[in-house]
Amino acid sequence: MRYSFVIPVYNRPDEVDELLESLTHQTFMDFEVIVVEDGSSIPCRHIVERYTDRLPIHYYNKDNSGPGQTRNYGVERSTGEYVIVLDSDCIVPPGYLQAVEDEVRREPADAFGGPDRAHDSFTPVQKAINYAMTSFFTTGGIRGGSKKKMDKFYPRSFNMGIRKDVYQALGGFSKMRFGEDIDFSIRIFKGGYRCRLFPEAWVWHKRRTDLKKFFKQVHNSGIARINLYKKYPESLKLVHMLPAIFTVGVGLLLLLFIIGILFMGLGAFTIYRAPAVGVQCITGPVAVLALGWITTLIAIAPLLLFSFIICLDSTIRNRNLWVGLLSVPASFIQLTGYGTGFLRAWWKRCVLGKDEFSAFEKNFYK
Repeated sequence: MRYSFVIPVYNRPDEVDELLESLTHQTFMDFEVIVVEDGSSIPCRHIVERYTDRLPIHYYNKDNSGPGQTRNYGVERSTGEYVIVLDSDCIVPPGYLQAVEDEVRREPADAFGGPDRAHDSFTPVQKAINYAMTSFFTTGGIRGGSKKKMDKFYPRSFNMGIRKDVYQALGGFSKMRFGEDIDFSIRIFKGGYRCRLFPEAWVWHKRRTDLKKFFKQVHNSGIARINLYKKYPESLKLVHMLPAIFTVGVGLLLLLFIIGILFMGLGAFTIYRAPAVGVQCITGPVAVLALGWITTLIAIAPLLLFSFIICLDSTIRNRNLWVGLLSVPASFIQLTGYGTGFLRAWWKRCVLGKDEFSAFEKNFYK
């Protein structure tokens, strides 16, 4: 067997159906599929059984332990030379595996990964979230998800491949609940193995289905970055700090905006209450009112400019104004969600010396 797809699943039977259906249309068919149910309350066994006559597929059910350990469980039961890990909310185009095979034959790789895209069938919110996660203006593009020329490419678990013997030599994914894929990628490089980006081996990735779930995801990603820093200090780069800087900047601008509103209210109230005894009596309040207007404009102008750039760029990329408008809150959530998680973890772990942690553990998927 050339390839083994390993798919961890948690309460997503409908998405698994779409993913398995897409695998039946691959033009390169030397592969097996390992579906591992991670203690779901809504199992997908009945979905998997529909494909037993169309795919070489195996289904396992285990107690909940998180995505990393669930992938390890699946890899232990795989037979492929290469293991390809996919998230259950992905859909693969027909030429995906052929693109992987072409790249492997062109130039050997111990590990690899590919970018993601938004499918036309995705909801406007999903497309907006995809934009927020991949745009240059939200640091998504800067982190290199789709760049072709990079010194190092760190594949993510929604679309990651690795030789099985290398996977076993590294001990698989760690027990980190979030950031475990970056941790694994770091260990790939530390082990002296070669990891490459396969730009044509892309997937459609649904990511989160609403903005509340999206915030939980990126907030934990920010926390995970500090957890990774504590394990690998050299892994923290300036780009990882940009969302935190953005978050602090937004907070300061909002504070400035509130101060401006207070000045405006104070000036207007004083003018209203001032006795009608001449212009000199209201000169001071008018100056306070003007200061308030100027302060609020200074505070809100950068936020409006950023929102306009996001809306325009997303509208052009998605050819949809509604997606462009939704991309504005999605982008703010992507940056401030990650930024607040980063700052929260920095305070607890680097200042207070607390142990590794994550957020929303009891209701992350709700």
